[in-house]
Amino acid sequence: MSIKDYQPALAAARQAASAAADILLHYWRKGVTVEWKSDATPVTVADREAELAIREVLASELPGASIFGEEFGHDGQSQEWLWLVDPLDGTKSFVRRTPFFSTQIALMHRGELVLGVSSAPVYGETMWGCTGKGAWFQGDPVQIADTTELAQASISFGNIKSLTGDARWTAMGGLVAQANRVRGYGDFCHYHLLARGALDLVIESDVNILDVAALAVIVREAGGVFTDLAGRGPSLETTSVLAGTPALHRLALARLHIDQGTSA
Repeated sequence: MSIKDYQPALAAARQAASAAADILLHYWRKGVTVEWKSDATPVTVADREAELAIREVLASELPGASIFGEEFGHDGQSQEWLWLVDPLDGTKSFVRRTPFFSTQIALMHRGELVLGVSSAPVYGETMWGCTGKGAWFQGDPVQIADTTELAQASISFGNIKSLTGDARWTAMGGLVAQANRVRGYGDFCHYHLLARGALDLVIESDVNILDVAALAVIVREAGGVFTDLAGRGPSLETTSVLAGTPALHRLALARLHIDQGTSA
């Protein structure tokens, strides 16, 4: 595949997400037995079957690429191409019958995220983005909002428990006090809203790159800025997110950029 044309890989990622959606919806209706990993997070047969289906589709399109998946780890020797796959992001929601779960598929080329697909099957909602091709929602192009003032901004927070004990908590309180509206949509939802202009800023901690890689591409290609809480671009080491309109991202980063001697 030419590095200038990611469309075949994007088509494969969309096909893989659709295959995963069929599996997830089947088990959503049927119900599943929950198992627990060593890190005390849940896993189900739906997670595993969806990832296997994704891997099969992706391997047929880009057979030389490596794949890093949530359930089956890293396969492949390629240093150039790496698929990042979370077949069921939001398993805790899934097993509690909360529809805030999704499939996340992204492709890295030489360390740079170049495409991403985010599928929320219960909502029948799919977004995707590709370098230089923009971001799309159900086949229509989307654009980030042009909000520049905190007083007009809608902010969504996710997984923020780990921030309650550090100096950024007070800074976040200041953002909350001045914002127009504060929500906690979480998971895929607040990134989808951000990319299509219905939300202005997302702040999240306790994530890993598999959760957010595809969403990072979508937000970026919609015209937004997506970094971690220290302002670093997404990478395999990402554990937090600050994403928003360019103006609000700059404002929030300045407020939250407090030197604590540890990385975000």
